[in-house]
Amino acid sequence: MLYRGEDLVGAPPYKVARAGIGYVPEERRIFPNLSVLDNLSMGIKRGRAAANRSATTWTVERIYEHFPFMRERVAQKGRLLSGGEQQMLAIARTLMGNPDLVLVDEPTEGLAPLVVKEVRDVLAEVNRAGVSILLVEHNLKVAMSLAHRVYLMGKAHVGFSGTIEELNAQPEIRARYLEV
Repeated sequence: MLYRGEDLVGAPPYKVARAGIGYVPEERRIFPNLSVLDNLSMGIKRGRAAANRSATTWTVERIYEHFPFMRERVAQKGRLLSGGEQQMLAIARTLMGNPDLVLVDEPTEGLAPLVVKEVRDVLAEVNRAGVSILLVEHNLKVAMSLAHRVYLMGKAHVGFSGTIEELNAQPEIRARYLEV
């Protein structure tokens, strides 16, 4: 895998992070015994914020602007947050590393419909703020509302690659990959 000309195959996670890639895991993996602020601090990648210092740099204050509940619960342990709040904390922690690209794995899995909308809106806002997102998502409505480009996979191969408009123009592809 090349990212900006750099071969990252088999690279250790710190090297991937330094290349500008962040990861929001499916299981959230927040630190349950750490406070919200400590969880955010764990996401800071040395050198990334300083090298990219600008109005778009993700700082704790900027995180609080996008996730206001965190300011109010800064000292609360991660385990005491709701599932949706934990998901947003996982996203915010990743942003603290100031990535150019965020890999997001199933961010709405197991969340209530209202929280799904909130997570979807946060991802859209992050993308509008200039962060590219590679999203793996089972919720078609969420995925299609966020996507600029779509890749449909089946049996370990890419069966379709294109824009949403191109996908909508191919009902046979939609039927093969998206209908149950």
